[in-house]
Amino acid sequence: MLRRGLRNRGSISYSGALFAESFHRLLSTQTGGKLQDKVALITGAASGIGKATATKFINNGAKVIIADIHQQLGEETARELGSNATFITCDVTEESHISNAVDFAISKYKQLDIMYNNAGIACKSPLSIVDLDMALFDKVMDINVRGVVAGIKHAARVMIPRGSGSILCTASVTGVMGGIAQHTYSISKFAVVGVVKSLAAELCRHGIRVNCISPFAIPTPFALGEMSQIFPHVDRQRHVDIIHNAGVLKGVNCEPNDIANAALFLASDNAKYVSGHNMVVDGGFTSFKNLHFPAPDQVQ
Repeated sequence: MLRRGLRNRGSISYSGALFAESFHRLLSTQTGGKLQDKVALITGAASGIGKATATKFINNGAKVIIADIHQQLGEETARELGSNATFITCDVTEESHISNAVDFAISKYKQLDIMYNNAGIACKSPLSIVDLDMALFDKVMDINVRGVVAGIKHAARVMIPRGSGSILCTASVTGVMGGIAQHTYSISKFAVVGVVKSLAAELCRHGIRVNCISPFAIPTPFALGEMSQIFPHVDRQRHVDIIHNAGVLKGVNCEPNDIANAALFLASDNAKYVSGHNMVVDGGFTSFKNLHFPAPDQVQ
């Protein structure tokens, strides 16, 4: 649709790279440039929510460092997003990787305005606590919680001297209500919400905001990998349908771009007085329960 709006301007011709750069600049102008000249570091940004957020940030004028454990996919994503995207390999279980990614942002751009701790893994553990594999528990907590804490630690290290910054984390609806996911994953996401509130209490005095986003289930590679384990006998589209049908808000489904929009708001000056907040993006799923009583004329 946007392509149709581009006009042929005489003899001007674009190379692929120049066209891509012009295209992203056009989108940035159209979306208002809410992050103009900001520098963001996003973990787990090679695909899914992280990639959607990186795209949204760049379209709003930011320079984005894509930090991900998947090197080839991360490099492809950076190339796809253009000159304002840079990739760095980052395993969030290694604190030195997170520290290096933050230092890379400072060396390349002289600042870090936004840190989005988005990397995480699903949990394929047994449903019952009595069958819990503690080694798997430690692995999930290492990535989903310790990696977040390390990300905040090293972002704060460079943001405190500047007296400003926005730190985001991906939590989950499974950290808002119990019983939605396996215990290990749910516990890890409850912990992320607690981490945000605890560290917002300290970092507010330095002008640094700390918030998290709790998405509903989205059919990203992250979720679909889990679904293929649970329902191996059906195809991908059926997995997508199962996820979408679990929602409660009629007529719409939760998509990566919805989380990217929430991240854009929280990272921008539009949320300049929002900190310690868990923004739940779930169509109301965790806000209520229905008793499903029968209608009076159905009761004998």
